[in-house]
Amino acid sequence: MTQRTLTLARAGDENAFRELTDPHRHELQLHCYRIVGSTQDAEDLVQETLLAAWRGLDQFTERASIRTWLYRIATNRSLDALRANARRPQRLEPLNDPPTPSRMTEPIWLEPYPDALIEGIADDAPGPEARYEHSEATALAFVAGLQYLAPQQRAVLVLRDVLGFRAAEVATMLDTGEAAVNSLLRRARAALETRLPATARDRAPLPNSRREREVVGQFANAIEDGDIDTVVALLTDDAWLTMPPYPYQYQGGAAIGNFLRVRGAVHQTPLRLVPTRANGQPAFGCYLPSPHSGIARATGLLVLTLAGSNIAEITFFADSSVFPHFGLPRTMPKH
Repeated sequence: MTQRTLTLARAGDENAFRELTDPHRHELQLHCYRIVGSTQDAEDLVQETLLAAWRGLDQFTERASIRTWLYRIATNRSLDALRANARRPQRLEPLNDPPTPSRMTEPIWLEPYPDALIEGIADDAPGPEARYEHSEATALAFVAGLQYLAPQQRAVLVLRDVLGFRAAEVATMLDTGEAAVNSLLRRARAALETRLPATARDRAPLPNSRREREVVGQFANAIEDGDIDTVVALLTDDAWLTMPPYPYQYQGGAAIGNFLRVRGAVHQTPLRLVPTRANGQPAFGCYLPSPHSGIARATGLLVLTLAGSNIAEITFFADSSVFPHFGLPRTMPKH
């Protein structure tokens, strides 16, 4: 940032303002996503953040960087959104006769995040106090775990352990004291630790590697063929199937296989899958072919968590509203 650019922006030069803020737009959107768990809300919150920054540029005192100032606005906008809760659906559409789950959890409002919005972001060289690598902190399991934390705990953990801001910086962002930040961080770390899966993500094959392509290809072929036995054979012994925000969770080959067979009987036709990527993981847009037309309609998005040459978790989002963010159509030819 040059002083001249800042002076021009304060004088109302929109190009100068974009020069100041555009380098941070994508990382700010990812930051908002981690806190609120919604791709669509994160996009809105970044727009609100930049509008607030434009209107309040005279309040930027230059005691911190423009990036830190923008993170302060984005964090507080995200916390306001969580407090308002107006962006969340008030009720879930019930599933028709789901099989008995392995366990029930409290609903969490979570959406997948397109890899196209992650590429090239490394959170601008996280500070030395960051505890999580970029790939870990974008993984679906990590973001899902965050959603179980209280809003301020969530914000503090992301700012400190993902982005590496110092406790004093976070205290300023949240208008609180360092002791309060440190207390929130301790509780957030302890709570998140109980939510993260035991499967180590460093055992996952490299993105787009031959091993990943083989596992993902076998899974896709099996789903499209209605071959549930092959899907089950690809699972780890302790694999999970989850469906945020639904509270039903299924663990192990027998439970997951039973669920897939029951849902297949309801649909009466196998899904058609279109590959994509979400949260740094292989994913698919899922389409249900119509028995009465040549059209397949979007029914949800599926994300795989891999461990070695197996699948450790299948996460299904029964919502096609995020498809445009992934460049996926709502309908496509049946074959």
